Amino acid sequence: MTRSVIVIGAGPAGLSAAYQLVSGGANVTVLESGSHVGGLARSFELWGQIVDCGPHRFFSGDKIVNDFFREVVKDDFVHVNRLTRIYYNNRFFYYPLKVGNVLGNIGPIGITQILGSYALTWLSPIATPRTFEDWVVNKFGRKLYTIFFKNYSEKLWGIPCSKIDADWAAQRIKKFSLLEAVRAALFGDKGKKHKTLVDQFAYPKKGTGSMYFKIKNYIEQQGATVLLNTPVKKVILQNNKAVGVELVSGEKLFADEIISTMPLTLMVKGLDDVPEQVIQACDQLYYRNTILVYIEVDAVDLFPDNWIYVHSPEVEHGRITNFRNWSPELYGDKKTTILCLEYWCFDKDALWSKDEAYFGKLAAEEVKRIKLVKPETAILNTAVVKLQRCYPVYETGYMNHIETIKTYLDRIEHLRVIGRYGSFKYNNQDHSILMGLLAAKEILEGSRQHLWSINTDSEYQEKGEALNND
Repeated sequence: MTRSVIVIGAGPAGLSAAYQLVSGGANVTVLESGSHVGGLARSFELWGQIVDCGPHRFFSGDKIVNDFFREVVKDDFVHVNRLTRIYYNNRFFYYPLKVGNVLGNIGPIGITQILGSYALTWLSPIATPRTFEDWVVNKFGRKLYTIFFKNYSEKLWGIPCSKIDADWAAQRIKKFSLLEAVRAALFGDKGKKHKTLVDQFAYPKKGTGSMYFKIKNYIEQQGATVLLNTPVKKVILQNNKAVGVELVSGEKLFADEIISTMPLTLMVKGLDDVPEQVIQACDQLYYRNTILVYIEVDAVDLFPDNWIYVHSPEVEHGRITNFRNWSPELYGDKKTTILCLEYWCFDKDALWSKDEAYFGKLAAEEVKRIKLVKPETAILNTAVVKLQRCYPVYETGYMNHIETIKTYLDRIEHLRVIGRYGSFKYNNQDHSILMGLLAAKEILEGSRQHLWSINTDSEYQEKGEALNND
């Protein structure tokens, strides 16, 4: 019997699930609240060029995900040599570490302080690291934590590092230690042991979002329906089973299975008769917003990085992407460069309500202050994109609230929650794609795929060789 499935959300997770489902013969309807597909990984045209919503490279150590990428994108991608640096205290630090660069930027006294701080921590570590600060200090020492982790992390999350859960460090920094960093800097990482040292990634020629346009076109050709500008109000339950959705318009749609990528807390609180303890758990979870400020600069050779992490507290933005250093098809014959500066805030913050003129002035001033753009270089255009609920905030103890919600949802049949928003996980697009593919496999084959476990094994997926498009 053909299964009917409603997928809420047309981001990486939702579209990947829909692709796999229609390939397996299911009847699929995708409902997207916005006017585009791709979610946070979308691409769009701007001033005659193509840009993404910040940097979105593709890499994965999972064969399932890599095979899916090749099936969808085929050979329409390029290999991009990765260059990312950290900007701190008027200096640029290469990553992976380069001895001459580190010595030149920090100096012998600074190196001595870092090693001394690390030695003190090694002799007397924090017994049970519960916070991001505890975890990083244990691994690197307090001095290095202060230089390379504290300012950036607090910009991103909007709370002190002493309130960020250690899970964030475990997922993103993993088992990388200071001694191994020094060893890699001195002798190289010949065995490619640490995935954070990846130096090349795959990238669709016309932007990350082009992959999701291809998926949309494919699933529509197979008979699926993709409805944009169609926000869902709630998932409909009957006898503890998900049977359909109610749209904001009031219309009701029914299906055998529901896959939700909408923000977990909103989805759960929209259900009927949710236990009070589950509502309270939802109220303890929250997301961080992103403001993307695009500026068109009248120059073509600004700096060589794909993106830069800006750790210095004297500017408000935390990351800057240079789209001229990705695929040549993004800019074509244009002789200008589009930069994207990322600012993070909450709904209640004054920054969230600022207008485009404010951000245009701020971004132009900040890129010149940190000397990425020369003072005399013209800024030709500015555009602002505001994205709500981009980052699930891993505040200390957040997993207790997730477990409460998970226990409740596990009792509801025919409902699956996936994706960064939907499962409250800081997924990369490869994690979200994997969630979508495995959610579809559960429905098509009836085999449990442990969706909640994806991206929780403290092994950030940045391993393996770059995809081959020869």
